[in-house]
Amino acid sequence: MKINMLEAKSRLSELARRAAEGEEIIIARAGEPYMRLVPYHAAAATPRPLGQGPGRCRIAEDFDAPLDDAAGFEDGALFPAGS
Repeated sequence: MKINMLEAKSRLSELARRAAEGEEIIIARAGEPYMRLVPYHAAAATPRPLGQGPGRCRIAEDFDAPLDDAAGFEDGALFPAGS
């Protein structure tokens, strides 16, 4: 079925129902095909596989050890005691 834009606006519910039933709906603008109305089909959700990047990232054994250059940070010159 080919229908012009203005008529499609006023008959959208009917056209949507007909498209859902399998009918091909072509909406025209200035007499030329402009778009095709098709029913929406949700894609089946497929789980993404885990482990896509083994070996890409390395965490050191001592990543949470205290830093040497942070010793005395809280009581140092930047933040003197008592301020």
